[in-house]
Amino acid sequence: MKTYFRLLSFAKPIEKFAIPYILATILTVIFSTLNLALLAPLLKALFFQSKAPVPKPASWTHVIDLLNYYAHQATIDYGPLGALKFVCVIIVISVLLSNVFRYISQRVMENLRIHTLLNLRKSVFDNVMDLHLGYFSNERKGDIISKVASDVQVVQYSVTGTLQVIFKEPLTMIAYLVTLFALSVKLTLFSLLIIPVAGLIISRIVKRLKSQAQASHETYGTMISYLDEALSGMKIIKAFNATNYIKDRFHDQNKMYSKIIRSMAKRQQSASPVSEFLGVLMVAGIVLYGGSLVINHQSTLTAENFIAYIAIFSQVMRPAKAISDSFSNIHSGIAAGERVLELIDTKPLIKDALGAKPITDFKEGIQFKDVTFAYDEKVVLSHINFTVPKGKTVALVGPSGGGKSTMMDLIPRFIEPQQGEILIDGHHLNSLTINSVRSLMGVVNQESILFNDTIYNNIAFAKPEATPEQVEAAARIANAHSFIEHTEQGYQTNIGDRGTKLSGGQRQRICIARAVLANPPIMLLDEATSALDTESEKLVQDALNNLMKNRTSLIIAHRLSTIQSADIIIVLEAGRIAEQGTHTELIAANGLYRKLIDMQTFNA
Repeated sequence: MKTYFRLLSFAKPIEKFAIPYILATILTVIFSTLNLALLAPLLKALFFQSKAPVPKPASWTHVIDLLNYYAHQATIDYGPLGALKFVCVIIVISVLLSNVFRYISQRVMENLRIHTLLNLRKSVFDNVMDLHLGYFSNERKGDIISKVASDVQVVQYSVTGTLQVIFKEPLTMIAYLVTLFALSVKLTLFSLLIIPVAGLIISRIVKRLKSQAQASHETYGTMISYLDEALSGMKIIKAFNATNYIKDRFHDQNKMYSKIIRSMAKRQQSASPVSEFLGVLMVAGIVLYGGSLVINHQSTLTAENFIAYIAIFSQVMRPAKAISDSFSNIHSGIAAGERVLELIDTKPLIKDALGAKPITDFKEGIQFKDVTFAYDEKVVLSHINFTVPKGKTVALVGPSGGGKSTMMDLIPRFIEPQQGEILIDGHHLNSLTINSVRSLMGVVNQESILFNDTIYNNIAFAKPEATPEQVEAAARIANAHSFIEHTEQGYQTNIGDRGTKLSGGQRQRICIARAVLANPPIMLLDEATSALDTESEKLVQDALNNLMKNRTSLIIAHRLSTIQSADIIIVLEAGRIAEQGTHTELIAANGLYRKLIDMQTFNA
């Protein structure tokens, strides 16, 4: 129930939808029940015509007797045909009203579903975007996509469907039972002995649906992950002749998912014919027992009222089945909801601290004071102390796994240290708003992160209000304008998924142009040229040199020849600073840096 009420909170303000839904549903149930109850006076007008006076019921609660009374009076006043016309008009009006109110209730319910889906998906996506980068290293992308897309869809139907479970269908059953008791108490008590047996059989059919729903969504998430990996790594898959392996891996998961769905469908679909058969079985039992009472004159039930009774009783199983189906859907929805809420509740979130203030200018520099960072229990950085002065270029070098990228990710607060302080202009990062800190920084990574959009929109990504002249100026600084002009539609050319229509060097220069347009005082460059060929590297390096002019820059370099002019070079090894200084000083020190230089020179 705790999970259910958490999910229901996303339907707020629920009274906006619940009140009109309840009113419309009450009227729907009243007129729907009246439609069936009108069978008795219709049959009386057709087959049981009599001129003998009939006493008027003393109370409106005797609905069937009241309807029979007015039908009989119509027969006396207007004749049999007139009475038939009168009853038919009443039936048409009743059916019209019941359908109008049912339509209104369905529209309100649909609006509630959409409203719930909107709020729930927004909360899930917002929370995903707030998670730190380390979370995504441990999670399958397909699982996240499944939760945001598929699970949320399941939840919205289960949550909103509860209104039907707790209100509409029980109310319909109560209305039918009240009418049945009004027709015959004895016969209705007999029928109530049969209904629980049918309910027990149907409940056993749907018992395992919750666990199967859980398994189906987990399998679906894995399958989507395989699909995403296959599409993202298509070139590598084909290069290593791994197509069959990838196909088999996806197909195995697809078969498993299909098997679970087939089993769920078998249970869900068996509920309908089973309940229909049980319904017919119960009606046959009622006809046999009730018919014997009428034939043997052991009941006050008239022939026309008995036929109406059978018609109403045949409908009792419909809301009972709907309640059963709704509970199975709720089980599936709560299982999906638990996964969605798990994503919403995932910690740690990196948010602004209470009282955090924006930083509007960068004047002094960035300082690491005794910083330690670990993923779970694995220490990546240990007691790091160094300063990046304003206007200087600081390069981070060292063997792979030394903690260079982790150190850079700490500055824009993609991740947070377990110990120590990171200061900007003497202000602790946690005392500053995240957006204002990141607005001071431009980031260019080894992997060119581009979007399936035009070149123009990719450059203007961080500054949508930029003018075409500003976008072109940024592209010129990044050495990108020339090749952009030669594309099919210039700046309006779509670059495809992740920029696949461009070469590696072109993609990187688009990323640099994006950083130039943002015009940040601090640049973070993470091996921005390591994946490029020699010609592209030169163009990109020239663009980076243009980008770093008059800026504070922190560079991670794979090729050490590109950072020899850096003001400070910091050598990291196993999460610690092994040495630091200028290129000349480090060469003279004959330490790790010198070894790395010699290795690259030898390999060249």
